[in-house]
Amino acid sequence: MKHWKKIVIKPDTSLRDAIACIDGSGLQLALALDEAGRLVGTLSDGDVRRAILRGCDLSAPVSEVMNRCPITAPEHASHAELLALMRRKVLHHVPMVNHEKQVVDLATLDTLTGVAELPNWVVLMAGGLGTRLRPLTESCPKPMLQVGGKPILESILESFAEQGFRKIFLSVNYLADAISDYFGNGSRHGVEIHYLHEDKRLGTAGALSLLPEQPNDPIVVMNGDLLTRVRFDHMLRFHEERDAAATMAVREYDFQVPYGVVRMDGADIVSIDEKPVHRFFVNAGIYTLSPEALSHVAGNTFFDMPTLFEKLLDSGRRTSAYPLREYWLDVGRLEELERAQSEWPHGGAAG
Repeated sequence: MKHWKKIVIKPDTSLRDAIACIDGSGLQLALALDEAGRLVGTLSDGDVRRAILRGCDLSAPVSEVMNRCPITAPEHASHAELLALMRRKVLHHVPMVNHEKQVVDLATLDTLTGVAELPNWVVLMAGGLGTRLRPLTESCPKPMLQVGGKPILESILESFAEQGFRKIFLSVNYLADAISDYFGNGSRHGVEIHYLHEDKRLGTAGALSLLPEQPNDPIVVMNGDLLTRVRFDHMLRFHEERDAAATMAVREYDFQVPYGVVRMDGADIVSIDEKPVHRFFVNAGIYTLSPEALSHVAGNTFFDMPTLFEKLLDSGRRTSAYPLREYWLDVGRLEELERAQSEWPHGGAAG
């Protein structure tokens, strides 16, 4: 593969700089090499997300979180051998090394096979009233508001299509005809669109009860008013690696207390933290659900996604958090719409 040297880092590279390298390459991987060009470890997008969840300091060296025993292939491995290795080990990248363990190339699944169509269904929630964006939404549903010269929902659909997703369900309610008239059956966008018509508001999980049948594979559920550059296939891979019933994309949110916080023991002052910053993970409105999770969805009643996660937790099912690092914006208020219109490139897709 050309340009693999762009993802080369040193073991003492900071995690922050390694993240910039991974994001800049688009390969979701960095190769840690020693001075002689020998592979000493790999850092994947998944490794980074797990480090973030552990609270790892971004100034820490990559050597603390990298995979020190990556799977490699010999430099003269054939196309068929590489594909067989990737399928057997469920890999998307394989460094190719010579007899001295020096990296000479990087094999990628996309290069070997092209972008494959994925069997996973996508459900986009597009039935909200958009109350906070009135009067703009009095005659236009919120997902159809234009950003970058096209409806928000169109950017979302294009992103899923580019990543190999083909079967899309749109959950609609408010001004549903404006959406169905614009997108039709999805053929113009290279996807197959089906509509889930909510006669009443069912919430982000309740609408899943309208699916015509139980899917065979995990599905992606997403709010229809988000602009993001997340790789949904990577989120699916994370979900499957965790063997989770449900995975929620989360964003790190910082809140700074505008005052000095006084910590006390009775009437005694113990310490004073001047304007401390508290960090939280918040729901980003993107989910991956295994088929088993759908059996917990209540039908014909309002049922939101946090309630579904709580039910899964109560039943002993594993639920996971997938930290987003990519661009993400919830276009829910006028100031966010204005921000999106200034940041999102004209004609740009969400992928």
